[in-house]
Parts: sequence; structure tokens; C-alpha cells
Amino acid sequence: MQGQNQQQAYDRGTTIFSPDGRLYQVEYAREAVERGSTSLGVRTEEGVVLVAEQQVRSPLMEGSSIEKLHKVDDHIAVGSAGHVADARQLVDFAREQAQVERLRYSEPIGIETLAGALTDHIQEYTQTGGARPFGVALLVAGIEDGEPRLFETDPSGTATGWSASAVGADRDAILDNLEANYRPDADLDGGIHTALQALASVRDAFEPSEVAISTIDTETEQYRTLDADEIETHLDEIDFEDNDE
Repeated sequence: MQGQNQQQAYDRGTTIFSPDGRLYQVEYAREAVERGSTSLGVRTEEGVVLVAEQQVRSPLMEGSSIEKLHKVDDHIAVGSAGHVADARQLVDFAREQAQVERLRYSEPIGIETLAGALTDHIQEYTQTGGARPFGVALLVAGIEDGEPRLFETDPSGTATGWSASAVGADRDAILDNLEANYRPDADLDGGIHTALQALASVRDAFEPSEVAISTIDTETEQYRTLDADEIETHLDEIDFEDNDE
């Protein structure tokens, strides 16, 4: 009984390490991410692709009001999984950092620099009393010096670079599919197909309204969101029958 009470004490403490070196609140934040709808990122030769699953809980809900992909700057976008409100706060922080960089240095912020600033901010909430960790993971994607970049952040405040990654529900299964099918020489359409096929590997089917797709290409370095007709065209090329294998 005493051991259980001690564990509960560490459980409640946002900034207290347990005897085995764990921060329970950070682990709970990761659990919130795993329960969130999925976002994927794929880096290609021509740019970077972000795909997000949008869960429309009611036919009365406007699908366009669900934001999973966010424009941070012309050349940067963020995909999220976890608590939507936490994601919104971090996206606002990222936008402020991008604006400060342009005002201070008259140049766009680097993708790795922004990912580092975000994770520094996230990490502070794992060691601050009276606060809790952010229950969200982000995919930070964009173009830096003509090269596509993709970083993943997690609730502990860690940033890692990826060629393709996923956050949210079914992450491990989706990563297995990406590892098997990712091609670094793919074009943007190929990157979209790779991301959608990975998502389809864990879903029976989904409608164009249930997925959002954005791209940033190396030529224009401009964020672009695909419309419903374009998404439907890509979905028509996806094979959902692989799910039974």
C-alpha cells in the first residue's frame, strides 16, 4: 500500500522524477498523442508532403473547421496529433518565432531552427511547477536552403529529423508501411501516394472530407493545400485491400 501511495505521489508531480527515472506526466502526454488522429509527413526530391486524418464526429459539423495542418510561414507547415488546443498554442508560438526571425534578420527562419525553438518551449513545461506538458506531437515540415526538411517533436521536448514519419494513432503500423514503401527519389505526387497508402494500411476507407493534404515544393517554396477534388483523385489511386493481408 505504501508503494502504491508513493507512485501516486510521483504520478501527480509534474516535475518530479520517479525512482526509476520516469516523468509520469510526460508519459501521459505521449498517451494523449497516441489517442489523437494521425498526421503523416513525407520528404521527397521535389518538396515535403503533410497528410492528416480529420475525424468529423457529426454530419452537422463543418469539416473545414477541423484544422490538423497549419501554415506557419510561406515555406513551413505543421501537422499535429493530440490535444487540438495544445497544438494551436504551439502553432501560434511557431508563427511568432517565424515573424521575429524575418523582422530581426530579414530572412525566413530555418526548419531546424524552428523545431529547436519549439522543443525548447515544450521542454520548459516538463520542469515548471503549476504547468503540465503539452499533450501534442508535431511534424514540422518545410524548405530550407532549397532542401526539404521534416522534423518530429514530442511532449518531452525532443526534435528528431525524418525522411518520413507519423504521429498519432497507429503510429508503429504506419511507420512499418513507410519503411517498406518510402522512396527518397519520389516526386510530390509520389510522396502523397506513399502517405495515403500508409494511412490506408490501417484504415478500411476514408472520404476526401476525412483527410487533409498540404505540400511545400522546392521550386516555389510556397505552402499549398489540396482541394477536395484533388484529394479524391489521389484517393482513387489508393488500394485499401492491402489491409486484410
